[in-house]
Amino acid sequence: MSSSSSSASPSSSSSAFVVICLLHSVIALGSGALMMFHMKEIYTFTHGVEIATKLLGSTPHDQLLIRTSDSFSGLLLFAIGFLLFMVSFVRDKDFQSFFAKGCTILHVFTAMWRVWFERRVEDLAWDWLRQTVGDILLSLSWVFFLVYSWREKYD
Repeated sequence: MSSSSSSASPSSSSSAFVVICLLHSVIALGSGALMMFHMKEIYTFTHGVEIATKLLGSTPHDQLLIRTSDSFSGLLLFAIGFLLFMVSFVRDKDFQSFFAKGCTILHVFTAMWRVWFERRVEDLAWDWLRQTVGDILLSLSWVFFLVYSWREKYD
């Protein structure tokens, strides 16, 4: 009897886990691809032409370093999206809980970094609040999953 309830429980919580992982995966894959191939346009769209020019560097050497850095950052984000896609199919309830806690902590630390450091960069200062809210919303999706899985566990 307990084996049937333990096999039914992971599948009911894993649907929420799959949805959250796939949503985060699409966001990371899309953002990573845009960072690798269209960073100039993203800077212009999000920061305006004047600040985008500053962020892209003033000398050819600086521009090459910044483009290379942006491309590697985009590649890392793309790899994270691919990892999230693969993890979305893991059915182990304990792993799902562990992974959700880790993602929550990661998003909270990213939000704290934006509050304490990114807002001090003059050209990025106006944008930190919007990005911090995004980080908090992404972490809340994992918190909602944890609350949902804990509720199922203790009901």
